Amino acid sequence: MTAKNTVMAAALLALVAAAPASAESQLKRGAYLVQIMGCGDCHTPGHFLGKPDLAHKLSGSDVGFQVPGLGYFWGANLTPDPETGIGNWTQPQIVTALRTGKRPDGRELGPPMPWRAFAALTNADANAIAAFLKTLPPTRHRVVGPLGGDAKPAAPYMTVVMPK
Repeated sequence: MTAKNTVMAAALLALVAAAPASAESQLKRGAYLVQIMGCGDCHTPGHFLGKPDLAHKLSGSDVGFQVPGLGYFWGANLTPDPETGIGNWTQPQIVTALRTGKRPDGRELGPPMPWRAFAALTNADANAIAAFLKTLPPTRHRVVGPLGGDAKPAAPYMTVVMPK
């Protein structure tokens, strides 16, 4: 192989590596990340009761968290239902919520949401997650809360014990 061919082959490899991922591979990456990041743990009904409802995956939890001094929080509906989920959120708004903990309405996501860890997501990974969430079947499921610390929630919740 000549030096010119070697340079051309290296340039071609660099172009292929820099090319944007196909939509299919982006969605597969998003699904993979949602799985390994444990999103379904807090955002799927039945998960905390030992019987996750996989027919309604990521449609919001039926068991919340009490964070003493802050209130009660339930994992939100992450499906693109426009009334009870994130159907009206844009992909950039989903990425912002993942990375900064800020919803489009300006409210901060509840403390159980580990957005500080997700702040380090690459642009490609954050966008892959957002794109994947937009492809979920919209599921109408209104989640309780959040509620203030003095509330008396009717829905089940777990108490987070804070270290002293």
